[in-house]
Amino acid sequence: MITRELAVSLRDAGLVWHPAEGDRFQLDLPNEVELEAEADVFTVSEMTIEARQTPSGTDLAFNGTTEWALDAVTLADAVWLPREDQLREMLRGTFRTLTRISDAFVVGVEIAGGALRFEHPDPSEAYGRALLNLVSRSR
Repeated sequence: MITRELAVSLRDAGLVWHPAEGDRFQLDLPNEVELEAEADVFTVSEMTIEARQTPSGTDLAFNGTTEWALDAVTLADAVWLPREDQLREMLRGTFRTLTRISDAFVVGVEIAGGALRFEHPDPSEAYGRALLNLVSRSR
């Protein structure tokens, strides 16, 4: 799983999230709101957390949650933590290789005719760094 910091960087660079079953996220509430749940990782599931379209956008509705009082949050109050397969898919035609080296993984991509490599011990993080580079270039 990618770090929260990388997930925030991807969001800030312009990556758009359309919540789907199985997506993971964390809360990103204003500083004045203190919730223990902000560090928890939640999963979109029609049984517990459902993405609902409203006139003002998408809300994540917490169905039957009794641990803390939260009915729903807007998409802007959540940080999507894309899975490895989602990150790879979003790289689309730029993705070239995933290579295991002694203590890390290297994701190779080709962007604007140039070969780039992104290395990290966690393959998801390597994919995420490659995607951040791609998304940042398209702004």
